[in-house]
Amino acid sequence: MAVGIFDSGLGGLTVLDAVSKRLPDVDFVYFGDNEHAPYGVRNADDVYDLTTRAVERLWAEGCDLVILACNTASAAALRRMQESWIPHDKRVLGVFVPLIEALTERQWGDNTPPREVAVKHVALFATPATVASRAFQRELAFRAIGVDVEAQACGGVVDAIEDGDLILAEALVRSHVDALKRKMPEPQAAILGCTHYPLMEQVFQDALGEEVTVYSQANLVAESLADYLARHPHMKGPGELSKFLTTGDPARVSDRATQFLRRKITFDAA
Repeated sequence: MAVGIFDSGLGGLTVLDAVSKRLPDVDFVYFGDNEHAPYGVRNADDVYDLTTRAVERLWAEGCDLVILACNTASAAALRRMQESWIPHDKRVLGVFVPLIEALTERQWGDNTPPREVAVKHVALFATPATVASRAFQRELAFRAIGVDVEAQACGGVVDAIEDGDLILAEALVRSHVDALKRKMPEPQAAILGCTHYPLMEQVFQDALGEEVTVYSQANLVAESLADYLARHPHMKGPGELSKFLTTGDPARVSDRATQFLRRKITFDAA
């Protein structure tokens, strides 16, 4: 029984790693659209077209449930997909909601009206496309009131991580944190709104200061997925093998993924 995990590149491997440890009996098919990465600089129509194509490929692998482990896809494409495109026997879930539920201390499925929460000043670090979509602010407004969100588009960080240049990635993170703090000098919490960013989590924490709570996605998504599958066990699709697929060069992507997760990963051509 397989679940699909999709990302534009390698960032979703942070989610895959967490959900694999949380759900060791579930097979996962990972699809990386490395040929077209990064999505964070593309327009919404482009992201929608690429995302739907990738999801269809995962459905063909027997994954009736697909996790968009890509914040840009979750922000720019998911709502449109859910409203008019996904058939009734399939599910596509994003990665924003578990993060917002943790921030607002609401349980999964809590549909009560939005209410006051303890955190009032939130910094959001994300790709330019995610920031432009304002999807995080929209989802947060469904659950909380009176929260000030300052978003910082972190251009270049994903490219540096994908290229394995963590020195450049660290310098860019510190620069983006400085830019954010000029707009919001004292954030109480920070959202790492890209699945690549957990690799830089300590850098974000150091730059923001120990008094800022940093929320990263992988473990939160893993817990939410475990809860969802416990309530919807039929959504484990008929796929029977874990595998890694890429639209990029399999050898190069495999090398990068192996460095990324520090264990041997072998991608096949999608």
